[in-house]
Amino acid sequence: MIKKNMKRIFALSIIYMAFTSCHPMKTVRNTHQKAVDSLHTEIDKISRQGLFNGFAVSIVDEKGTLYEEGFGFSNVAEKKPYTQQTVQNIASVSKTFVGIALLKAQELGKLNLNDPIQKYLPFTIKNPDFPETAITIRQLATHTSSILDNEFYLTKTYFLKSGQKLNNMKLTFDDEQVFNPSDSIFSMATYLENVLSEKGKWNKSSFSHHKPGTIYEYSNTGTALAAFVVERATGKSFNEFTKEHILKPLQMNNSGWNFNEIKFSQFSRLYENPSTPLPYYQSATYPDGGFMTNISDLSTYLTELIKGYNGKGTILSPKSYQEYFKPQLTASHFTERNDKNPYSESYNVGIFMGFGYTGYIGHTGGDPGVMSMMFFDPKNNLGRIMIFNTNFSDKKGNDAFYGIWNVLEKYQSQFNK
Repeated sequence: MIKKNMKRIFALSIIYMAFTSCHPMKTVRNTHQKAVDSLHTEIDKISRQGLFNGFAVSIVDEKGTLYEEGFGFSNVAEKKPYTQQTVQNIASVSKTFVGIALLKAQELGKLNLNDPIQKYLPFTIKNPDFPETAITIRQLATHTSSILDNEFYLTKTYFLKSGQKLNNMKLTFDDEQVFNPSDSIFSMATYLENVLSEKGKWNKSSFSHHKPGTIYEYSNTGTALAAFVVERATGKSFNEFTKEHILKPLQMNNSGWNFNEIKFSQFSRLYENPSTPLPYYQSATYPDGGFMTNISDLSTYLTELIKGYNGKGTILSPKSYQEYFKPQLTASHFTERNDKNPYSESYNVGIFMGFGYTGYIGHTGGDPGVMSMMFFDPKNNLGRIMIFNTNFSDKKGNDAFYGIWNVLEKYQSQFNK
């Protein structure tokens, strides 16, 4: 009798717990859904201003993606929606992958960040003002190598995708950046040798007058050179090396460095402004800004970075992640320092990883038809991403861009509860 009553009491207890626990869970779900709906409504309102044709946003933490959504169109003429699966290049946010690749190569014993770059190069590179001062890999990774982007960076490195219909599209961007014919494409090595070696035909104002290692000077060419060093040190192309050590481990299956590595049917048209489509293009210096991905894959990547910052990453060792996120410079490395915008990556740097003056960690990006931001806050382990297929150049566009960013911040803590 006692055993029977005990079983009945236990059963009643389970039923009571089930009824009483459902209400809080339902409340949490309803609260979360209300936050999602409110966030979506606020972003959609900004989207309807028509300043951007298409974009995607996300909020993540170290456990995964909390929110992601696409807005507008990936192709306006075809009325094709911009979704979480839409792929596009992300401009200079790509540089963060170069930092990961350098540290993975160092883990594998293929290079050391303090090595002189000349150890790995088939041609000689030196600052003509400081011919006896070796340029190191670390200096490339912290933009202190004294290597600059000269006029040939914008006129020589961008190439049209073959086989596309141009339909009278502009073959220049912003009146100075040139999209060269697809049949004139050359390798990253060819560009680097011609722009940086002593006898290179494009070696004109390729170096600053600062001694290597002394002054921060943002350099796309220096980034491409760092990726080329990875190739020379590992014996693998940069896209193959990153696919093996970053994309496959993270299952970033919709990402790559060229059109052959992604589903082109999901690739977004890019726009100089809402009414001006751009041709499809690629770059000889692709590691500095040519990574192609969607918001879903990029969110997975940012989650990994947050985990890595907290010693729980999977693609680098804790020691390598510590180096990746360690501020490498001091105030003396800057001739001017951005202490106004918390989301400028140029207040300090890790290994191709940027820091805002308030401590936010990440990177921004801008290229023809591309605007991107990816940052996380180490204080709460929450990160945000935005990738746009349309450029802006006025205050209205700037206000809308950061308005969306601020809306994400407004709601992110509600998703993290």
